[in-house]
Parts: sequence; structure tokens; C-alpha cells
Amino acid sequence: MRRFGSALLFGVAAYAVAAVAGYFLVEQFSSNVQDRSVEAGMTSVFFFGPIGGAAGFVAGLIKGSRPPMANPRP
Repeated sequence: MRRFGSALLFGVAAYAVAAVAGYFLVEQFSSNVQDRSVEAGMTSVFFFGPIGGAAGFVAGLIKGSRPPMANPRP
């Protein structure tokens, strides 16, 4: 359960970071003149966000699967 919770937390955080970063990237580099803000919003929520969320979920699964380090001293 800890592994899934860690993966879910990483996925949600990565979704938010990727969506915000994607919004600013599209705003900066889009050649669309009429509705650049709409393009940036839709692309960040429906493209960059899910990709970042999936990558964060996988990273959380990997990080959550590591066993805790053993204490060398008794």
C-alpha cells in the first residue's frame, strides 16, 4: 500500500509540474496568434500533464519498491 501511495503522490505532483511547465512552453514558443492561451491551456492539461503524471507514477513505483536501509548498529 505504501508503494501505491508513493506512486500516486509522485504522479499527482508530476502532473501539476508538467502541466504548468507545458503551459509556459507553449505560451512562449507557439506560432498561433489568435488563441495562444487556449492552445497553451488545452495542450498543458491534456498532453503534457498526463505524460508527466505517468512518468511520476512510474518513478513513485520504483522509489516505493526500494526496501528501507538496514540500521548497521543494533
